[in-house]
Amino acid sequence: MTRVAAVDCGTNSIRLLVADADPATGELIELDRRMKIVRLGQGVDRTGRLAPEALERTFAACREYAEVIRELGAERVRFVATSASRDAENREEFVHGVMEILGVEPEVISGDQEAEFSFTGATKELMGRSHVPGPYLVVDIGGGSTEFVEGGEGVRAARSVDIGCVRLTERHLAVDGRITDPPTEDQIAAIKRDVDTALDLAERTVPLTRACRPADGHALVGLAGSVTTVAGIALGLAEYESSAIHHSRITLDQVREITGKLLGSTHDERARIPVMHPGRVDVIGAGALILLSIMERTGAEEVVVSEHDILDGIAWSIA
Repeated sequence: MTRVAAVDCGTNSIRLLVADADPATGELIELDRRMKIVRLGQGVDRTGRLAPEALERTFAACREYAEVIRELGAERVRFVATSASRDAENREEFVHGVMEILGVEPEVISGDQEAEFSFTGATKELMGRSHVPGPYLVVDIGGGSTEFVEGGEGVRAARSVDIGCVRLTERHLAVDGRITDPPTEDQIAAIKRDVDTALDLAERTVPLTRACRPADGHALVGLAGSVTTVAGIALGLAEYESSAIHHSRITLDQVREITGKLLGSTHDERARIPVMHPGRVDVIGAGALILLSIMERTGAEEVVVSEHDILDGIAWSIA
């Protein structure tokens, strides 16, 4: 076995996985998995730069993760940065800060690379299991972008588009620096137009329209915090419980009902939802609407929710 540490730094959160990987058996034994909401992508869609306070929040999380990696004795470390750092003019400041703390250079990967890691992480343990047979359409709804990956034993088509829960919230729901609470019908319609345009773009590469109807055989697999939070709400959990959420199946009707309630609620009402992370309270409405739009476009009657995602894919890449 090889002990590896994978770090995924996205627009909204930074996450760590330390695991023992056995390529011979395909087994990934998790030792530590944690997440912090740092909102690295704060304002990037508007300014094109990483904000100083966002960088400091991210570096503080990196210092914590460096200690965990040292304590667990990971032999190999890989740090992957995604949407926000791809878009930022001052990403070199981010790169130098991470190198100083963790001793590894963050790889600012392309959307296609991000999609492949997500697909591997989400489907490696599903392949060959009769309860979720392939082929798969994997969707990873992040803070700044959403990845679509279609494949079976491997990736056949992938596309990353610039719709994410943070990006769309800041673009359409923020007025004079404050989030409209709850959003107006016009604001919701503007988000929906952006999502539909992005889905049209993704469909140039990845088959989406009606791809997940029963006759077509694709299983829709959903990843990342917007999806897992919606799943936790649908399951009625008293607290966030990863084991209950992992591989749960959430229906289109459930997603439609939950999205409507989230978009019609206030900040305080969303904050009182037991599974809601404080860092997702303001952006979950946009994230849920992205998921609903994807399910409607693909014809999926349900989404299989995976807690295994790009982090697991990164871990396998260095095992």
